[in-house]
Amino acid sequence: MLLTRQDAQPALALLQHAPCVRCICHRNPDGDAIGSLLGIGLLIEQWGPQREVSVHCVDPVPEMFHFLPGAFRIQPPPPGPLPQRGGGEWSGEDVIVFVDCAEPKLTEMHETHPELFDGTFKTIVIDHHHANPHFGTVNFVFPEAASTCEIIVALASALARPLTSDIATCLLTGVYTDTGGLLHSNTSANVYRTVAHLLRAGARRQEVITAVFRSAKLSTLQLWGRVLEKITLTEEGGAISAVTEGDFRATGADYSELTGAIDYVNAIPGMRFSLILSERAGNVKGSLRTMRDDVDVSAMAGKFHGGGHRKAAGFALPGKLKPEVRWKVVDGEKLEEETNR
Repeated sequence: MLLTRQDAQPALALLQHAPCVRCICHRNPDGDAIGSLLGIGLLIEQWGPQREVSVHCVDPVPEMFHFLPGAFRIQPPPPGPLPQRGGGEWSGEDVIVFVDCAEPKLTEMHETHPELFDGTFKTIVIDHHHANPHFGTVNFVFPEAASTCEIIVALASALARPLTSDIATCLLTGVYTDTGGLLHSNTSANVYRTVAHLLRAGARRQEVITAVFRSAKLSTLQLWGRVLEKITLTEEGGAISAVTEGDFRATGADYSELTGAIDYVNAIPGMRFSLILSERAGNVKGSLRTMRDDVDVSAMAGKFHGGGHRKAAGFALPGKLKPEVRWKVVDGEKLEEETNR
């Protein structure tokens, strides 16, 4: 993935003339969403103090990312309708930057704030999901990138914008989380070059590793224990588990604490894919993963109006989980013969 200054110029032209820039990521933010949201916000902010920059998400920042600089600056979106003028409210002259959003509905603002998507605002979309419909005025959509943070690093390089230690730390977090600490198959040569660039810029690598991969609350471990306890294997080669609202209440875990458990379910040898179903306030969310090249979990998620990447995807449906127990009767004599062999 190579970005030139000419490629980046349309975005720069929008940002240079914007009195305010509003950055938005998707709901239920993960490391790439939070890292790219804070990284691009801090990056734009250092281009000129005369420009107001704010960062927004409909959901709160997961506790594991509270260590990131600027994490507590993230706000929910203002009440609609937009635009409003004066009093620090959003106006039609603002530029909106969407990061890590495969489509408008993932911001959960497409109904409450439709003005953000109908051309009222100038918008920039930075994303790495292959299904992205390029819904921005300017779009930087590169499915070959392992993370949105990787694209932001390329964008900063194209514009010859230096990265501070804080910005580099935010962006490294997104790169690390979306590659599983550089262990996933999407860890390309460019990912390593990106990491090297961020480390040279002062990214606090050990701080990221400790917070994201080496720290876990008791409630998180107890929730993951329930996930692992409930794993079942299907004839189609799937490893499936589920957690209910009761599991969240019993362990005291927040919804965000389920993040990461899917990697352990996906580690079972011989499985074609893994799936975790979780109840969340009247909905069931499904998280899909695979390590195989011949399985496309984004296509599987698409059957339930979800999406994502070939090897990592998800969906959400209204409803609740209902356990089902299946028993298989075998011939007792044959079983005894096999036991005595």
